[in-house]
Amino acid sequence: MIQAGRPARSGRLLALLGGLALGILIVDQVTKTIVIATMYEGQRIVVIPDVLQLIFVRNPGAAFSMASGQTWIFSILAVVVTAVIITVARKIKSRAWAVVFGLILGGTLGNLADRLFREPGFGVGHVIDFINMPWLMPAIFNVADIAISAAAVMFILLIVLGVGLDGKRQARTKNADAASKKASDGVA
Repeated sequence: MIQAGRPARSGRLLALLGGLALGILIVDQVTKTIVIATMYEGQRIVVIPDVLQLIFVRNPGAAFSMASGQTWIFSILAVVVTAVIITVARKIKSRAWAVVFGLILGGTLGNLADRLFREPGFGVGHVIDFINMPWLMPAIFNVADIAISAAAVMFILLIVLGVGLDGKRQARTKNADAASKKASDGVA
C-alpha cells in the first residue's frame, strides 16, 4: 500500500540533498574567489596562532597534492561520483543519508568546478586550497574538502550503525548474532 506522505517526504529529502550541495558549492566557490582576489599564491595569514591559518595554494593533484599532473583523472572521477549520487538520490528515504550525499555532491562539484574552469585549462585546472589547521594535520584544504570529509565520517557512522538508505537500521541475522556470541565467548 502506498502511503500518502511518501512522495512529499521523498521530495523534501531530494530538496535537502540538492540544497545542501548547492549551498556548499556556492560557499566553496565564493571563498576561493575571495582568496584569489585578496591573497597572492603562497601567502600565509595566521588567524589563530598554531590553530588556524590561511595559505593560498593551487593544488594540481588530489588530497595532500598526491597524483599531481593527473588532474584529468579526478575530473572524470568527479563526474562519475556526481552521476552515481544523482542515480542513488531517488532511493534515499533518510535525512541522514540525504545529508551525506548532499555533502559529497557539493564538495565534489566544488572541486570539479576548479578542475574544469581554473588554470591551467579545462579538465586539468588546479584546485584552490587555503585552509590550514597545523594542530590537526599538515594539509591545506578548502570548503569542498571539509564537506567531503564530514560526509565520509557520517558515511562510516551510518554503515557501522547499520542504517540503510531507507533510514531503517538493518536487523542482525540469527547467524550474525550466533557468530558474535561465539566470538565473545571465545568459541571458534
